[in-house]
Amino acid sequence: MKHWLKHRTMVLSFALVVTALAFGTVIVGFTTSDPDYFFKINKSIDIFGRVYREVTMNYVDEVDPEKFMEAGIDGLLGTLDPYTNFINEKEGDEVELITVGKYGGIGVTIGLREGYITILTLMEGYSAQRQGLQPGDRILEIDGKPIVGMKPENVRGMTRGEPGTEVHLKIDREGEPKPNEFVLVREEIQLKNITYADFIKDGIAYIRLERFSRNAGDELRLAIKDLKLRGAIKGLILDLRDNPGGLLDVAVDVVEKFAPKGSLVVSTRGRKPELEKKYFVIEEPMLPDVPLAVLVNRGSASASEIVAGAIQDLDRGIIVGTRTFGKGLVQTITPLVYNTQLKITTAKYYTPSGRCIQEIDYMHKNKDGIFSTTPDSLKHKFKTLKGRLEYEAGGI
Repeated sequence: MKHWLKHRTMVLSFALVVTALAFGTVIVGFTTSDPDYFFKINKSIDIFGRVYREVTMNYVDEVDPEKFMEAGIDGLLGTLDPYTNFINEKEGDEVELITVGKYGGIGVTIGLREGYITILTLMEGYSAQRQGLQPGDRILEIDGKPIVGMKPENVRGMTRGEPGTEVHLKIDREGEPKPNEFVLVREEIQLKNITYADFIKDGIAYIRLERFSRNAGDELRLAIKDLKLRGAIKGLILDLRDNPGGLLDVAVDVVEKFAPKGSLVVSTRGRKPELEKKYFVIEEPMLPDVPLAVLVNRGSASASEIVAGAIQDLDRGIIVGTRTFGKGLVQTITPLVYNTQLKITTAKYYTPSGRCIQEIDYMHKNKDGIFSTTPDSLKHKFKTLKGRLEYEAGGI
């Protein structure tokens, strides 16, 4: 009986949270003219709660109520964009990683390659690198559990955890006849935003910025100061290749090191136009006149695109490389109950010229189930500060 009451309390608590979130969204960003909108919200919550209760109580086999609830939430959020996610209590370190760049792990970055979870890079000095793992290794099992077919975000949660604990990996490596097994120890990993800063020739400085966690602006400030102490900076290369982004205000802080005080860096717009926010340079730049080149590629996304877009639109420097990823969506992390959180897309961001660089329209699919993109012929034209022509909806 107590177990049933606990389940019922979870359903009711979830319903109350969803109701609060839904009504909060309506108050802040309500744009629909449908008079039955509130009724549809309450009706849907009631149906969802009843289905959950009936299945957890009466399904032929016992159902884990928490996993079942998360599956339902993932199903709901799966109809939106891939950046709107439910973060359970065990995944809380993801938030810490985004904000402060610190977590307990083995020192690898992973991704999906040809259907396999693959190690993309190794962080020097940590367990994975010391034990001999290599980029390109395919992870087959973690702690005896097969992971083939799993999403990278779910696998990351399995490799991370309390520093000092062990994790067992089964690895498939090209050219070797059978899988290898590794025993790694999780460590507290402090990610550096700037991984390289030095002169490469004749006063030309090079800075590699790999992410935008909370300290990125401070690290950039110290790197520039250190370079100035060592010699005159005649030109700077800022490398944002494969930088997946991070915090929006940190991206603004990075632009502030180069752009004139008072310059518009980025603006964000949600469901209500009057809630538009604009972010300006509020400090004197450290390198106001030094020639600047920003390196980008298809892996440069989000905050990287804010920086590259601002530098381009303000004609402060040149962009070198290939087209960026095209993520023009802003996420907000909202605390829920029981140490859970919701990362939800709340706005789109726009470069100083007014263009949105979001490439994929996640709310619309074609007849084949493929998300739509804006054809080149329908992309609006924009101009930089000095009149150079740029286009929206396709990265930088």
